[in-house]
Amino acid sequence: MSTIRFLRLGYKRLLRDVSGGVTTIATLALPVVIGAAGLAFDLNRGYQTREINQRAADMAALAAAMAYSTAGNEAVLTPTARDIALANGVSAASVSAQLVSDFPNAGDQSVRVTITRALPFSLASVLGFSGTFDVSAGSLASLSSSVNYAAPCYLALDGGNAAISVTGGASIDAPTCSIAAIGTVENKGQLIRGADIISGGGDITVNYGTLDANTLRFAGVFSKPAWNNNVPPVEDRINEATPLADPWANDPALISAYGLLGNYSAPATIPMPTISGGSDFKIKQNGASNNVKPYQQSNSSVYVFPAGTYNIAELNIAGGMNVSFANGSRINVSGNVVIGGGSTVNFGNSDVVVKGNFGSGSTGVTIGAGTLWIGGSAKFEGTNTKGNGDVFIVGDVNFWGGSRMTMGAGQHLFGGNVDVGGGADVLLGAGNFQATNGLNMSGDSELALGAGNVVIGPGNGGNAIKMMGSARFFMGNGAFSANGDIDTAGGTRLVFGVTGNHYINGDLNPKGSVLFGRGRYTVNGDFENGTGGTTWPYYSDLTGQTYGNVVEGQSGSGFDMVGIEVTFILNGVIKLAGGAKTKLEAPFYNVTGAQISELLVSSESANDANWTGGSVNAFAGTIHFPNAQVKMAGGNSTAGNGKCMTLIADTIRVNGGAATGTACNRMDPNAGGGGSASIRLVG
Repeated sequence: MSTIRFLRLGYKRLLRDVSGGVTTIATLALPVVIGAAGLAFDLNRGYQTREINQRAADMAALAAAMAYSTAGNEAVLTPTARDIALANGVSAASVSAQLVSDFPNAGDQSVRVTITRALPFSLASVLGFSGTFDVSAGSLASLSSSVNYAAPCYLALDGGNAAISVTGGASIDAPTCSIAAIGTVENKGQLIRGADIISGGGDITVNYGTLDANTLRFAGVFSKPAWNNNVPPVEDRINEATPLADPWANDPALISAYGLLGNYSAPATIPMPTISGGSDFKIKQNGASNNVKPYQQSNSSVYVFPAGTYNIAELNIAGGMNVSFANGSRINVSGNVVIGGGSTVNFGNSDVVVKGNFGSGSTGVTIGAGTLWIGGSAKFEGTNTKGNGDVFIVGDVNFWGGSRMTMGAGQHLFGGNVDVGGGADVLLGAGNFQATNGLNMSGDSELALGAGNVVIGPGNGGNAIKMMGSARFFMGNGAFSANGDIDTAGGTRLVFGVTGNHYINGDLNPKGSVLFGRGRYTVNGDFENGTGGTTWPYYSDLTGQTYGNVVEGQSGSGFDMVGIEVTFILNGVIKLAGGAKTKLEAPFYNVTGAQISELLVSSESANDANWTGGSVNAFAGTIHFPNAQVKMAGGNSTAGNGKCMTLIADTIRVNGGAATGTACNRMDPNAGGGGSASIRLVG
């Protein structure tokens, strides 16, 4: 068949194929409540443009691969891709093409094409959106010319018996890519369907179930009951060895990423205030200390202090008082601050420095713009307000149950444990946040942070973050480090901001909902979710934001855990159980020190990765557990949700009522010229 006819046939099929892998609208942010008509209109434009971009990227990748095969020169890649994109109506776009080594298999080469168009906001401008947002799509075309089977999307690296095993009512359904193992592939269940089913160095066996593939390839023997004809015909059974290898084994970005396991940022040491001396301030209706009587008003429960510097030994305010300090004051307390129940205290826009402990009293306090520096512990009850300015508290901080605290922009550094009591609401403005001895959140509490770096040290039981039922913790964008486990109970909600690399020196054990901001997650332990029940989206009365409705241009609705354009590097494995509903997708591009292109999760651990119960997983990208057994059982469903998921493990077990499948792209084989040519879409 001529090259012109090959291209024409391939293009005709591709024009009808809109199932290609789709990258996300990488920079679209939704800071207002989703559902506004203008924003919905622009988002729909983005989806439509992304589909057009994807179709053009698929065609451009094939054309660029063909051009490179003929010319043998990388210089032809981008011009060819750009011409094909333009011919398909994609103009005013950034088009790039490059060679990718060792993909889809070790020793292979592919061509990656990425198309990005900037769309201006239209109707969403009425909501304050301005400028443009990027819509990207990418495609990979394999250059391998000696392999005439589809790239594996299920690959077991074990060379022994039952490297891939399907039993009971389970199935593997991946019609557009290969299901492959170095060792034996056995179907004692319902179905194994793949473009090809391969045992590189072992056998293929089937009992009562179905093997559905273009070819069966096996180095040993193929065995089936005589009565089972639900298998490929004899002419499609190829008895020869097939070389298979881990395509990620020597990936430099992955090797570098493993080296960062166990990293974390040490909390800064918060110094004690150096103030001393002063006299006691005893503020009450009757029997006040002489030094405060000049500020007592005609209403004996009211005290008004003019602007100035006040050096106080002990500040003791009786219950039922109304006390205010004028703006511009400096209030130095070398002892403790004790405020009685029912008192209203306003420190104004002042610097407040307390060497001892601080208690707000049951009503709460108001502190305006300025520095708040406490050398002991702090307890906030009632309704509290702190304006812009740094907050340094050396000891433990307790936001009492049912209290409310709002702090403006500035550093919020706490040298002890941070405890948010049941029903408490804490809203902190932009700035770095530190909890040196861990963060504990009781039921129905909420903590929301503005943009800034987050550093959390270990608390009780080695937990950096401990959240009880229905607690909610929302972080803004910024670096993240937790030196300890993250353990959240069912019904909780946890939101990570966007940053290059989130460091967790411990296990990640969320039993509630999690929203993973874009970036890499380096977890020196296991990643386990075992409950489910609280799904996204969620509207917060505290922040006025909706979380999880749209994540990086994609819907997060109905899932417990959502992460788009994320990569997880683990020292353990992913364990999923209960009713957990998980949607995680890898990026289609590399970011140095952050996401790794097409890699969703990787670990060198030899521990079992069990995905059980009624857990439902929608994964896109490569799951890479080369030393572990991945076991799907008991009603688990793991699939690509219409996108490409690749699973590489030591052994793969699909048992009981579990089902797994993927939709990795490849060129329709009928569009080719037969023989050994295998330029095809592989991602």
